[in-house]
Amino acid sequence: MTGTGSDLPHVDEHSTPVAASPAAALRAITRVGENAFSPTWAGAVARVLGCQDTSNSGPRPLAAGSTIPGFHVVAAGPRELALVGRHRFSSYALVFRVDELEDGTSLLRAETRALFPGAAGRAYRTAVIGTRGHVLAVRRILASAKRVAERHGN
Repeated sequence: MTGTGSDLPHVDEHSTPVAASPAAALRAITRVGENAFSPTWAGAVARVLGCQDTSNSGPRPLAAGSTIPGFHVVAAGPRELALVGRHRFSSYALVFRVDELEDGTSLLRAETRALFPGAAGRAYRTAVIGTRGHVLAVRRILASAKRVAERHGN
């Protein structure tokens, strides 16, 4: 896996409009992303799956080189937060992007890319993607970031 995971197959993309500036939206997704994957249970799940990254480390707020359970940050730019990871069933990327809309508000997007090799990978994909668990989790993260950005403003 290289860079932001753009070499991985596309799985899905979700988005939500945010009534806040792109900078506020990026700050919000950075904060929410860190908190969404940092509870004690996330580290335990990451260890069970054999993730490369199983704990929090590196700079806070999240920046290139930071880790959270299941992911390491490969980009934290003015309009993007790219998280990549790997475990025994998959190599994956979750990339959040912020687009500025004409009225100065934002569109927050979450793109998932992943590879699920072998029979175990296919079974894992069915368990995570096929059950819609992944969709619900990503939409929850986007909704939380929207609330944070709109509450704390530009």
